Amino acid sequence: MRVSRWGNSLGVRLPQKLVRSLGLKPGDQLEVVAATPLRIVVAKAESRAQAIERMRARAWPIPEDCSFDRDEGNTR
Repeated sequence: MRVSRWGNSLGVRLPQKLVRSLGLKPGDQLEVVAATPLRIVVAKAESRAQAIERMRARAWPIPEDCSFDRDEGNTR
């Protein structure tokens, strides 16, 4: 892989094989797991997915007879 200048930053293009194996898509974030002068280890950052799972785990079930009326909810 070659390091290139992107604006004021440096960037690396990832080979398609690596992109597929990590399941990456535009907008995903990588985090540096370890680094030495000769090697950088990265992993797909899963913080967003983990946050969503935590929210789902804390969600209270909605009763079956519950209905939400937007107009009633917005009355003061």
